[in-house]
Amino acid sequence: MRPITEDDIQAFVDERLEPARRAEVEAYLARHSDLGQRVQRMRGLGDALRDAFAPVAAEPVPARLNLAHLVEARRRSRLPAWQAAAAAVLLALGGIGGWGLRGTLSAPMTGVDALAQEASANYAVYAPDRLRPVELAASNSDELARWFSARLDRRVGVPDLSTSGYRLMGGRLVATPHGPAGLLMYDDPRGTRLVMLMRPMARSGDAPMREHRTGSATGYAWAQDGLGYSLVGASDPAILHPLANEVRRTTATNT
Repeated sequence: MRPITEDDIQAFVDERLEPARRAEVEAYLARHSDLGQRVQRMRGLGDALRDAFAPVAAEPVPARLNLAHLVEARRRSRLPAWQAAAAAVLLALGGIGGWGLRGTLSAPMTGVDALAQEASANYAVYAPDRLRPVELAASNSDELARWFSARLDRRVGVPDLSTSGYRLMGGRLVATPHGPAGLLMYDDPRGTRLVMLMRPMARSGDAPMREHRTGSATGYAWAQDGLGYSLVGASDPAILHPLANEVRRTTATNT
């Protein structure tokens, strides 16, 4: 059997392997539980991203992109006959594909909106994980702060929410399209989990707190002193909003 490579793992996650190779990878994952858990997290992140963009995918095609409308506009432009015919053929063949690329051609999400989306996606992956939701436990909170500070290139604290009924479980570093981010996880006595994501923002300065929702998860995102924060959970906004304000207050004190 050929060695299992990272390309095989990614192709397995994307369901692009031939049946024989897929069986070999499945057998390999069965023997390496840590890698199997990583694959499950990768699939969970993909599912979370698909859920996050589902409303966009369900949007109707705008009238301005209707094929008949575009063809008629080309006719009115009085192009030479051969150019008009070529345009009609290209539109017929690529109309649906062009619509599918709409998201990649549009301006990427930035600022606090991007941070909110990243926090919701990571909450969907790590909050349900009962085996290894964090890399460093709460007992290593000082090490967590040093780790985050080194990778985010600025001093970062670990907020204490125990007075609000939430204990720190621990944290991990995660990847985002805008670089590394620190993820902290909290839970209450009922096991309700919250995730806080923090990372540097492209533009220094502050951004007011705003609410965001993805599925059943609610979050509050903001930026202060060039560092962005988003607190996400499945809690009632009446509970989550005061917690976000508490995090904002304590982080402002620590910076």
